[in-house]
Amino acid sequence: MSETTTKPESADAIDPGIGETGAPNAASEARANSGPSVELGTLDPQTLRALEFVRKLVRSMQMDAEVDLAPDDGEGSEDEIRLEIEGPDAGRIIGKRGVVLEAIQYLTGRVAHQPGEPRRHVAVDAEGYRARHEDQLSEMARRLAERVAAEGKIITFDPMSARDRRIVHMALRDMTGVRTESNGEGPDRRVQIIPVKGPPA
Repeated sequence: MSETTTKPESADAIDPGIGETGAPNAASEARANSGPSVELGTLDPQTLRALEFVRKLVRSMQMDAEVDLAPDDGEGSEDEIRLEIEGPDAGRIIGKRGVVLEAIQYLTGRVAHQPGEPRRHVAVDAEGYRARHEDQLSEMARRLAERVAAEGKIITFDPMSARDRRIVHMALRDMTGVRTESNGEGPDRRVQIIPVKGPPA
C-alpha cells in the first residue's frame, strides 16, 4: 500500500515583530490600564492565573492589544480555558505560522496549572487565527480523505501539535471509507489517513 506525506496548511500569519524598545504608546497604556471586562473575583484560580499572565506578557511586549476570556460559542469544553487577544497589534502576536501564539499558549498552560489541581487545557487565540486555521485544516483533511478513499493510498501528515492532530481526527471521525491513526513519538508524532475496505459484496 503506497503512502503520501503532506504538510498541514496554516492560516495566513504575520511575522512577529516586537517593535522598538521604549515606553508604550498612549493607546497601549490606555488598554493596559483599562478595567477588565470580566469580574476577576468570579474566576477560578487557573483561569485567573492564565488571564493575568497573558495580560502581563502582552504589556511587556508593548503590544496595543487586549486580553479577555473568549465568548462562549459552544466550541470549547468545560475543562478548557479560552483566551482571546484583540487589538491593532494582535496580528503581530500570532507570528509566522502561529509559532508565537503557540509558544504563548504553551507557557500560559504551564503557569496556569499548579500541582494538585486537575489540569485544564488552555487555548489562546488572536484575532480569530485559530478558528480560521482549524477550519482550513479540517477542510484539507476532508479533501485528502476523499483521495484516500478513492485511491486506496495512505496519506501521512507532517508532524503536528496535539491540538492539530485532534482537529484532523475529529474532522474525519464520521467519514466512511477511511480511518485515522496517530503514530510516532513526541515532536515527530503525526496523523495518518488510512483507507478502510468496505464489507465484501
